[in-house]
Amino acid sequence: MAGSRYRSAKSGRYVTNKHGKSSPSTTVREAAGKSGSTGGAYRSAISGRFVTAKHGKSSPSTTVREK
Repeated sequence: MAGSRYRSAKSGRYVTNKHGKSSPSTTVREAAGKSGSTGGAYRSAISGRFVTAKHGKSSPSTTVREK
């Protein structure tokens, strides 16, 4: 998966590719160099899809708030 990186849903920090691949339910794969703002939307680490703010706030260990 060249050109991508992983971010922890728990801490919001970037993690190694090895960790990201071994923890798919708590990490989000992002395209490297991706530009643009999502306006603070929440994304599920499990499905990779955007979720409601209510769901994102109630599931902090499996969602990432994007900026």
